[in-house]
Amino acid sequence: MSDQISGTTASDIADSVRALHDRGVLRAGSVLPPVRELAATLGVNRNTAVAAYRQLAQAGLVVSRGRAGTVVAGLGSVAQEGYAPDTVLRDIGTGNPDPRLIPDPAPALMTIASRPVLYGEPVIDRGLEEWAREWMSVDLVDDDFRITVTSGAVDAVERLLAQALMRDDAVALEDPCFLASIHTVRLGGYRAVPVPVDAEGMTVEGLRAALDAGVRAIICTPRAQNPTGSSLTPARAAELRALLVDHPYVLIIEDDHFSVLSQRPYESLIGPDHRRYALVRSVSKFLGPDMCLAIAGTDPETADRLAMRLSPGTTWVSHLLQRLALTQLTDESVMSQVAAAASHYAARNTAFAERLRAAGIDATASDGLSLWVRLPQPARIVAERLMRRGWLARTGDDFALDERAEPSHHLRLTVHDLSDDDAGTLVADLVAAGR
Repeated sequence: MSDQISGTTASDIADSVRALHDRGVLRAGSVLPPVRELAATLGVNRNTAVAAYRQLAQAGLVVSRGRAGTVVAGLGSVAQEGYAPDTVLRDIGTGNPDPRLIPDPAPALMTIASRPVLYGEPVIDRGLEEWAREWMSVDLVDDDFRITVTSGAVDAVERLLAQALMRDDAVALEDPCFLASIHTVRLGGYRAVPVPVDAEGMTVEGLRAALDAGVRAIICTPRAQNPTGSSLTPARAAELRALLVDHPYVLIIEDDHFSVLSQRPYESLIGPDHRRYALVRSVSKFLGPDMCLAIAGTDPETADRLAMRLSPGTTWVSHLLQRLALTQLTDESVMSQVAAAASHYAARNTAFAERLRAAGIDATASDGLSLWVRLPQPARIVAERLMRRGWLARTGDDFALDERAEPSHHLRLTVHDLSDDDAGTLVADLVAAGR
């Protein structure tokens, strides 16, 4: 295999491996040559071969198996959000909202305007744009921001990165990280640079190291970080903004996915003089994932670049969908239901965390749809034992950016829809599985 790979730089070697993969020479499970062997064959420094493999791993093309070597990854190498398919177990790792708490769109559908929209018209519904501008203006320090509508937050992030970066550019991601962000960065061919997250959000030292590594974009979750549930504190946000003063052209993407459901105030990395930014808020968590609509408030240049990637007839977000969202967002009864859902999620997560603490498991109810629970045993061991008791849990290993990291001791648990009896059973099973 070494004799089929070519190149003298890390990028050339990585491109050669990609080409072999594209031609079908390398398939999922194929083992790549050891670093020392590849370096000797190509006549390059060992560090060059290591860098090439690192680029391929960050792009999701290969996976390191330790002593088993580096292998070509399959399509399923990154976990997916949502319900696990084809399982008879009780799925407590979904990250989903409770469908009973999503407002029924039927009444709004009966009232939205039905005027046809034709080619060449503005791509954003004027009413939604005006409402969104007022919503975003509370939290964006720059009065000159623009509004863009995309097909959900993941679509927004993908387009924002595509208009600003080239292949192999570095992107700072929270670690542990939201699964969709891992997918987006890897499939785009960008290099993920992990920034550790603690109870106050991104760490200062982690972001400093990422900036020193030359990241050109940062994806941050200011509150209800998925999977940890942590939110930026005012002090941490101020420290991070101070760090970013010397990097005004690094694109900051803030994915405020929990927005109106959050129990925490919004804090931001975006300083008053930062030049490239986007605050993204989708309606998926409170109006339902099937709405597939997000609003992005961006600086003018980013907005212009996004507009080039959001032209009518190609990726135009339906005006019917925009009007439906606006009708619900401006309906007091709908937003009262959303407020009740926010209280429900917070109360159920708090109650479950209290049950865990009473049973001797350290747990804190932070923010979001799930709980991030630390266990004494590696999470995969606990998850396997839970499966034998009828539960399907999500381990922290799925959310780790560095596959060489130590096994996670965390489970992400979505428990807000459990009855009190089921919650009690799960706690007892967690205690037994963690012994």
